[in-house]
Formats: sequence, C-alpha cells, structure tokens
Amino acid sequence: MRGAFDPRKLQSQLDELNKIAEDPTLWDNKEKAQKILKEKSLIEEKLNKFNNFKNLLNDNLSYLELAEIENDSQLLNDVENNLNSLKKLSDNFEIECLFSAENDANNCFVDINAGAGGTDSCDFALMLLRMYERFANIRGFKCEIIDILDGEEAGLRSAILKISGRYAFGWLKNEIGIHRLVRISPFNSNGKRQTSFASVWAYPEIDDEINIEIQEKDLRVDTFRASGAGGQHVNKTDSAVRITHLPTSIAVQCQSDRSQIRNRAEALKMLKSRLYELEVNKKKEALDVKENSKSDNSFGHQIRSYVLHPYQLVKDLRTDYETGNIQAVLDGEIEGFIKAMLTKNLQ
Repeated sequence: MRGAFDPRKLQSQLDELNKIAEDPTLWDNKEKAQKILKEKSLIEEKLNKFNNFKNLLNDNLSYLELAEIENDSQLLNDVENNLNSLKKLSDNFEIECLFSAENDANNCFVDINAGAGGTDSCDFALMLLRMYERFANIRGFKCEIIDILDGEEAGLRSAILKISGRYAFGWLKNEIGIHRLVRISPFNSNGKRQTSFASVWAYPEIDDEINIEIQEKDLRVDTFRASGAGGQHVNKTDSAVRITHLPTSIAVQCQSDRSQIRNRAEALKMLKSRLYELEVNKKKEALDVKENSKSDNSFGHQIRSYVLHPYQLVKDLRTDYETGNIQAVLDGEIEGFIKAMLTKNLQ
C-alpha cells in the first residue's frame, strides 16, 4: 500500500525524537514529555516489527533455496507454512500502519444496542457482541463485558465491551454505525423473512496523562443490583453503578465486578472517555454525524448489511467491500472490512 509505511521516514522521525528525549528540560512539561515518549515507543514498535518480518522473510527464502537443492519435501512444506503465517502477520501490520490518529493505539469501549426489529434485533445485538469478542480473541486482545442488559425473550438490549490491546480503538473505530440483518426469523412461527437493526459505537479509553476535570457536584451516582449472566452474586448486592454527568446528560454504567468500588472506578473511566470524545468531536464539527448514526437505529442509516436469506452476503455500504463467507464474519474475521474503510479514508 503506497504511503502506508516508509521505514526510512520512520527512522528519521525516531532519531529526531531520541534527540528530544535526551533534552534534560523535557520533563519541565510532563504532558509534552509523555506524548513524545508514547510516540517514540509506537515508532520503535513499528520499526522492530518491520525488521523482524524482513529477517524472517530472508531466513525462509534461504530455507526455500536449500529445500529445492536437496529436494526436501518436509522442509519445503515447513517453509510454505511459515510464509503463509508471515503473510497473515504482515497483512495485519499493514493495517496497523494506517493508524495515525492520536487515540488509535488506545484500548476502547464498544457499545452495542438493539434497534428496530423486536426480538430479532436483540438476537442480532447478541450476534454482534459475539463477533467482536471473537475478533478480540483473534487479535490477542483482552475482552470483558462491562455492562449488559438482556432482551425480554432472547438476545440483549444493550452491552458494553472493553477491548484492551495496542491499537484496539484503531481497529474498531470504523465499526461505528447501524448494522442491518436480513434472515428467516427463528422467532416467527410463519417462517417469514425479517429485517432487524443494531447500532455499534466505539470510543477510546483515554490515557491517564489526559486531564479531564469532573466535579463531584456534576455527578449523580446510582447503585443497583446487577442483572444478566455473571454469577449468583449479581442478584444479592447493589454492586452495579450508574454515573450520570448532569451538565451533558451522559450516563455510563458498569456491573462487571462484585465490588461496587471497582465498578465505580471503571464507570468513571468510561465517563472520562466519553467527555473527552465529546470535546474532540466538537472541535472537528463531527459530533452530529456520530450522534445520528448512534441514535437512528433504522432503515436507511446502516453502514453494513448481513444477509442470510435469500442469499448469503455481508456488504459494507461505505466501501462496497463484500464477502459471501458470512459465518467467518460472524466468527470475528472482519479485517477485510476494516482495511477497506481505512484505505478509503486515505483517498
């Protein structure tokens, strides 16, 4: 991908950052120092990965030459497997090189909400939850359910995932929008085709060095008994916490832990992330776009369609990227959609 990765340019940037990092006055401005060290670490990681891939490729090309000379089928098979694995890793690395926004490297929260479609939309929201959990597992990210509200008959009304890992937000930021499912409804006794919707919203967990001031008088804190799967303790204690920021009416809640104190701390993290994102979006004059995509869970606003009947196809309506392997997508293999969206944004 042209322009996605230039090792010489990155090395030049790293050399400049190393000079700045050696300046004894750097820590006079703590926020600036932390930002520079973070950028330096990210560039070093990219260069180390690139050099590692280059060395592995050269090693396997040498093994390939040896296998051909000695007619060693076992070694030839090993080299083929190694090169296939290396290609998959390098493809992911190519995508990571497209992450350039300030918070792309951060952990993120993924908010899933059932929309129009009744019980089918609740079931679809559960399918999306599973899809993002599988995607996180494939990437080697840590994934935990922060909050969940079950549907009345099946599935879920809403859920919040916290996905932790380098570039988690970069990978998932373009999943924001309305997702549409078309299938024969398992909840319809007449076997009719049903269209249902669910919304996805992702926002980054902000770094500790970013100072978001929240005054206690601006908060309303409610505690309640947790619901849904999570062990018997959820129905015995008021461990779940909901925090409402009164000036903005932003509300967050967490019920992932037995401890009310830890749930409150996690909810505060989410609130700070939401407030930070709010300010960033205001500056970019893009807040209305995201709010509309989150709130209007209905036909005409979808970013991606998942069609199970009368044919099988998943299509992203922003990029026209599509695949007929819908099971693989629902099992978390969504890298193709992510890459297509990232490359479109470069154009």
